[in-house]
Amino acid sequence: MTASIIDGKAFAAALRERIATQVASFHEAAGRAPGLAVVLVGEDPASAVYVRSKHKATVAAGMGSFEHKLSADVSQDELLALIDTLNADDRIDGILVQLPLPDHIDERAVTTRIDPDKDVDGFHPVNAGRLATGLYGFVPCTPLGCLMLLKDQLGDLAGLDAVVIGRSNIVGKPMAALLTKESCTVTLAHSKTKDLSSVVRRADIVVAAVGRAEMIKGDWIKPGATVIDVGINREAAPVEGSNGRLVGDVDFAGAMQVAGAVTPVPGGVGPMTIAVLLRNTLVSAHRRARVPYDKDAL
Repeated sequence: MTASIIDGKAFAAALRERIATQVASFHEAAGRAPGLAVVLVGEDPASAVYVRSKHKATVAAGMGSFEHKLSADVSQDELLALIDTLNADDRIDGILVQLPLPDHIDERAVTTRIDPDKDVDGFHPVNAGRLATGLYGFVPCTPLGCLMLLKDQLGDLAGLDAVVIGRSNIVGKPMAALLTKESCTVTLAHSKTKDLSSVVRRADIVVAAVGRAEMIKGDWIKPGATVIDVGINREAAPVEGSNGRLVGDVDFAGAMQVAGAVTPVPGGVGPMTIAVLLRNTLVSAHRRARVPYDKDAL
């Protein structure tokens, strides 16, 4: 048995096309484009690459992109003042402050300063509470993208046994909440779970987000299970000066021999994150302008 590969890149591209269509309709109805503000503090190379990718995708979808690049020594008060300005700006439907921030800035103070109704990253405690209690709110982009891939692959998830490995506020906890909302039986496991392999073996759905290269072995996977690998880990370079290959949290080759379907790394979950960010921004724009939209398309 060889598993099918879940093509997150293709799914994300199709989602972005649907978003662009609805952006055009929104622009016609509201007289403006949806707006996304991205704040980058400092010169972290990975963050800078990610911000450039977000800008390119935002513009390609027909949205307004508002970039704010601040020096690494900017004060916390200055950053919070910028967020206050963006909260009050009617052109802005989504605000994202790129993490990590410099050590002298309190990330929690920054994320909680963003208006929850513009918090398209879904990190604000209000949105976390809304998700936990079944109310409308923004969900972090990566777990929502994972859920989209799962529903596209499996359809109705009700009654399935799901294991989420990793308990971060960004992926693990919201992923578990989303699967619970879909009527799965959910186990939230992590690196300290006793006999983790046995926990994983009973799961119809495995979402690996623990941040350890190839930690989840192929023989841990239940035959026919659907495996979503959120991990992105770079192995040591085989030759000095070269880049090591990217691997996920799952032993991909081993899982392919057992699972029903697996996301690759790269090309699986990664492309979904920016696509869902655009989706959240578009939804925010419609809600703020009280313009109806096609929920099924998003």
